[in-house]
Amino acid sequence: QVQLVESGGGLVQAGGSLRLACAASGRAFSAYTMGWFRQAPGKEREFVAGMSRNGVVIQYADSVKGRFTISRDNAKNTVYLQMNSLKPEDTAVYYCAASLMGGNYYSEETYDYWGQGTQVTVSS
Repeated sequence: QVQLVESGGGLVQAGGSLRLACAASGRAFSAYTMGWFRQAPGKEREFVAGMSRNGVVIQYADSVKGRFTISRDNAKNTVYLQMNSLKPEDTAVYYCAASLMGGNYYSEETYDYWGQGTQVTVSS
C-alpha cells in the first residue's frame, strides 16, 4: 500500500506558475505508475498527466500540453507537476494517483491509490 500527500497548491494570477508535489510513503515508489488528475467545481474529475515507473512514457491531456510538465524523483518518492501559463480554467482540486499495474493513463480505474488533493485557483 502507498500513501500520497499533495502539496504546492494555492492562488495565482493568470499567466503564473505553480509546482505541485506528491510525496509517497509505503511500498516502493518506483514500482508505481503515477498520474495527476483534477476536478473543477461542478465537473467530473479529469486526467491531467501521467508517467510510467521509469519515467520513459509520459502522457498529457490536450488541454495542458505545452504548459504542464510531469516529473518524478524516485529517490525522493515524489512526483511533480510543473504548471506554467496558468489559466482560470485550470482552477480545480488536483489529485495525484498511483497505479501498481499501470494501463490506461487516462482512466481513473487504472489507479489504486489517491491523495487528498490540493486546491489550485487561478485568478483572471
